[in-house]
Order: sequence, then structure tokens, then C-alpha cells
Amino acid sequence: MPRDWEAFYREALEERKPAFVVRAYGPFVPEGPVLDLAGGLGRNARYFLGRGHPVVLVEKSREALKRLRGTPGLSLLELDLEAPGALARLPQGPFAGIVMAYYVNRPLLQGLAPLLLPGGLLLVEGFSRKEAQRRGRPHSPFYWEEEELLTPPPGLDLRAFGEGWMEGYRAYAVYLRP
Repeated sequence: MPRDWEAFYREALEERKPAFVVRAYGPFVPEGPVLDLAGGLGRNARYFLGRGHPVVLVEKSREALKRLRGTPGLSLLELDLEAPGALARLPQGPFAGIVMAYYVNRPLLQGLAPLLLPGGLLLVEGFSRKEAQRRGRPHSPFYWEEEELLTPPPGLDLRAFGEGWMEGYRAYAVYLRP
């Protein structure tokens, strides 16, 4: 995983397809705003913008935010989601959908339910522990454990889950706020 995000986003291409969980379950997000956490160059945000959702993209990289500035319908928030108190600095919504793709922050995940509208969806996707082992990073905390996403965060219900080989070992989950 890149550690110098500014350099990574200076050189990264914007033309990447949205995460699988967004493509597969994004159509089920009800009307309303979407929160994209650690949104990078906006691949998931662009999907939702294309479906008529206003999007708030949260990202710590100034380079990524600079490249996204001026995108219609997209609000940008510079925030390090790993800083103490980051959850309290997020917009309180409520949001129809929240995306947390390829960013693992277990404490943050546990606190997202109050930011969702009733009927809203939280879409999570990332690499699994098997991928960490395949990449020679068996102890890295930035991978989801086997079946970890089967347990929904407090206040949410599990609606979909999958893990396995998808151009790398990945896991995803869809949670609903009842």
C-alpha cells in the first residue's frame, strides 16, 4: 500500500471503476446524500454523482482534493480519519449511503450508524487477510480478517456479504440502518 499518498495521487489515473460493492449495491442506496470516506480520486463518488446523489468526499490527501475541486455535486472535506476525534468532525448527515472502500478503520466503522438515514446503506469493501499473506504482509492491520465483516456495526443489520478471490482476495459487506 502506498504510504506517500500525495505522490500516489499526483501520478494516479482518475479512470478507475468503482468498487465492486458500489457497482453491485449502489443502485439500492435510497435518494439522498452519500458520504465517501477516504474517497481518494473519487471513483466511488463519481458513480453516485452519476446517479443524482450529492456526495461528501472525505480525504486527507491535499493532492487528491485539489484534483477533485470543482466537481459539480461534490463537497470535499480534508480530514485525517485516523486522527483522534475524527468521527465527531464528520458531517452528521443524515446520509442515504456511506462508502468505506479500501480503507480499514475498525473504530470508525463502529460509529457510523447514527450518520445514516433509516433505510440507508453502508457499503464496505477491502482486501482480506488472505491478500495480506499473498502480498507478504501477514501482520498488517489494513486488511479485513476472515468473516470479520459478517458482524455488523452497532445499530446496523447485515444485508449482503462476500469474500474470496476477485482480482485479489477481497471482502465486502452491505449494512442497513433499520
